[in-house]
Amino acid sequence: MSHAPSTYQPTNPVLKWLEARLPILGLVHSSFVAYPTPRNLNYWWTFGGILSFLLGAQIVTGIILVMHYTPHADMAFKSVEHIMRDVNSGWMLRYLHANGASMFFVAVYIHIFRGMYYGSYKAPREVLWILGVIIYLLMMATGFLGYTLPWGQMSFWGATVITNFFSAIPFVGEAITTWLWGGYSVGNPTLQRFFSLHYLLPFVIAGVVVLHVWALHVAGQNNPTGVEPKTPQDSVPFTPYATLKDGFAMVAFCIVFAWFAFFIPNYLGHADNYIPANPGVTPAHIVPEWYYLPFYAILRAIPNKLLGVIAMFSSIAILAFLPWLDTSRVRSANYRPLYKQFFWVFVAVTIGLGWLGAKPAEGGYTIAARILTFWYFAHFLIILPLLGLIEKPKALPNSIAESVLGRGAQPAAAAAHAPEKR
Repeated sequence: MSHAPSTYQPTNPVLKWLEARLPILGLVHSSFVAYPTPRNLNYWWTFGGILSFLLGAQIVTGIILVMHYTPHADMAFKSVEHIMRDVNSGWMLRYLHANGASMFFVAVYIHIFRGMYYGSYKAPREVLWILGVIIYLLMMATGFLGYTLPWGQMSFWGATVITNFFSAIPFVGEAITTWLWGGYSVGNPTLQRFFSLHYLLPFVIAGVVVLHVWALHVAGQNNPTGVEPKTPQDSVPFTPYATLKDGFAMVAFCIVFAWFAFFIPNYLGHADNYIPANPGVTPAHIVPEWYYLPFYAILRAIPNKLLGVIAMFSSIAILAFLPWLDTSRVRSANYRPLYKQFFWVFVAVTIGLGWLGAKPAEGGYTIAARILTFWYFAHFLIILPLLGLIEKPKALPNSIAESVLGRGAQPAAAAAHAPEKR
């Protein structure tokens, strides 16, 4: 969706002088005030703004926590306890940061599923989608690195299990694992490397988010109909329409966030992580954080270690190829009755894999995980390409305005833009 250059003209002499030399205010005005957005966006489109807020909150709380954290194997656990017990409001900062990671992934999964449902990955938004997948991968890496920093039992053994995956890579796997560890086992060099990367990656994410928003403004926002804006009547200014909706959704989301942070702060954590790391005692059941569980289930569903690692990483990387795997010309699932059914089955499969990832890898759990793993990949590699060939979509509206205002909107829009007869 191309839009005209900013018409912002400051009246203040100082701002006018600055705008003539560095038009930052004009850029903000054209991007977040006058920017045209489809008039039919629903509340599922507010999660982009929520994610931006959460990223900022995670960076701020993380920087403050770093002031009191000690990245050393002998002192990391004690420094976290010091933050919780001795630092003013340290408990609050830590719970906001820890639960903020979970809320971040709640929002990003909703954001991803919304994009899949409404076909936001289709042309001309392929680069926008791929940048989103890159952000997701960086988030997963950052979350894993952060989970190791408290240096509790689950932190230590989670780091041991996850880094051991790289040893399955032929020829170079052992060298990569040794490099990650900084030695021949998980220890103090590992913690210091993970701490450095955990501090760095959020700023990398912020940089990719800027590219993501830039790509969004170049291609324009998708909408529930999947029809591109054609007339001014199809769009409304970003402010106040989208900003008010984003603000309301953000407040509602923050209420849920606050409930977890202040009333049930340890609900999404693991009890074993309140025990200092002990290399001599292996926990009975090692599980990653909940947002990794679907992929952990895929990993364990395949008995071969190398194939399991390939399947796990492929289950994430395959998202980047979605624009080409889905062969339908219609974007929105609202007009694709077959795809809509398969989409909700896919959501159920993903949730089922997450549930199985928290269970022991034995008996019926393993069989169920293999079935759901097959369906997960079949959705992308078999179902989506076939649906584009056999599905008969519903008729699309002629315009966004027609879908919102009714069929009288299009003639009205045409009349409004018709040349005046003299």
